[in-house]
Amino acid sequence: MQIFTKLWPDQRTLWRWHFLAGLFCLPFVAFLSLTGTVYLFKPQVDRWIDWPYDHMPAVLTAMPEQDVLAALAAVPGSRFLAYELPPSRHSAARVLVTRHDGEAVRVYVNQNTHTIMKTIVEENRFERLVFHLHGQLLLGNVGSIMMEMVASWTIVLVVTGLLLWWPRGNRRLAGVLYPRMGLTGRARWRDLHAVTGVWTSCFLVLFLVSGLPWSFVWGHALQSVENTVGRLTSVKDWEIGSVPARVVIAGHPVPVTPPAHHHDDMPGMDMPDDTTLQPIPAGLSTVVQAAGLSLPAPVLITPSGTTWTVRSETQNRPLRTSISMTPDGQVVARTIFAQKNAIDRMIAYGVAAHEGQLFGWVNQAINLLVALGLLLMSWAATLLWIRRRPVGSLGVPPPLPSQRLGVAGPILLAILAVLLPELGVSLLVLALAAWVLRQTRTL
Repeated sequence: MQIFTKLWPDQRTLWRWHFLAGLFCLPFVAFLSLTGTVYLFKPQVDRWIDWPYDHMPAVLTAMPEQDVLAALAAVPGSRFLAYELPPSRHSAARVLVTRHDGEAVRVYVNQNTHTIMKTIVEENRFERLVFHLHGQLLLGNVGSIMMEMVASWTIVLVVTGLLLWWPRGNRRLAGVLYPRMGLTGRARWRDLHAVTGVWTSCFLVLFLVSGLPWSFVWGHALQSVENTVGRLTSVKDWEIGSVPARVVIAGHPVPVTPPAHHHDDMPGMDMPDDTTLQPIPAGLSTVVQAAGLSLPAPVLITPSGTTWTVRSETQNRPLRTSISMTPDGQVVARTIFAQKNAIDRMIAYGVAAHEGQLFGWVNQAINLLVALGLLLMSWAATLLWIRRRPVGSLGVPPPLPSQRLGVAGPILLAILAVLLPELGVSLLVLALAAWVLRQTRTL
């Protein structure tokens, strides 16, 4: 046991690394817990926001083409992007169009009167704002890279925390698996921090790892590997970095179309654009009628060349299905979850669990408890830091000459640095900064 212990850094070294990682990560951990909790209840929030548009008089005769034409007229110069199947006969139609600036716009249309009830830019919807706030700090790819670095250092925080927590000697379960509530002051907060951190660590690592495929650097690296050794699906199940809403909705790159220029000064040269000639590809009504395939909502119908794609966008990704149809409603191809490659399936399970949608309300309840535990752990750590740090100092534990690095610690750190690029780069920067600081002190 003593030989095993010597493989790892000593307590002082672990504490120093844990403290530095926590000083950087804990504010973000608390922030992610709060925003993640809001996004965890996305289905309920969406239903509450859309309640007025899902409790209307029953539809007499559905005419999707008329709804699309009304939506296109409501957003001048727009192009048809997708039609979302109404959740029920009492729901407004949801038509998605793109403006000339590339923004996707959601238009709610009364199916009986074909009047516009609401228009909203897709990126301004509440759940999209929370999604970008949670994963990108509303800073696009820059924010994605920042959050990826936070995730990398949070894994270091978890590893060092577990090594510090590891029971030594003849310690009892109290203070290890449950806090000793009879304690007071710093000892009580230390128990709450350590025990809560242990119980939430496994879930936290799952959240971090399942979120990495969405990040800019790690996600593109994974995509490169998948392009090399696997096969890609036609519609990606996750967004890598900052992806425009129109691309997410269409399932493939959608270029920004500049406004059509009419040559008013040249008689006979007024050429209408593609939207005027054919605003809606043929067969939408037929495909909508044939799309009653019991796919989990929401279901998007998008044009794809000479065919239509009908696909489920449910957050429970293992239930997603994509169907290709001809304009007369004939099924050409069907892609189910089991047909996806191993990487796609693993990520789908991880993301569905991350979002609390893999196994219903139980998944939501577990994730909520984890988020509350992370907030408690962060609060306890903050109080401990405030109480112990000297006035005017961050209170970073100073390095001692007797510190032991061991063998397993540096090896594990090197492996993490390779698997997590931002961690590796930041470690090199820190090492260079430490070397420069030492050189300046010797001058």
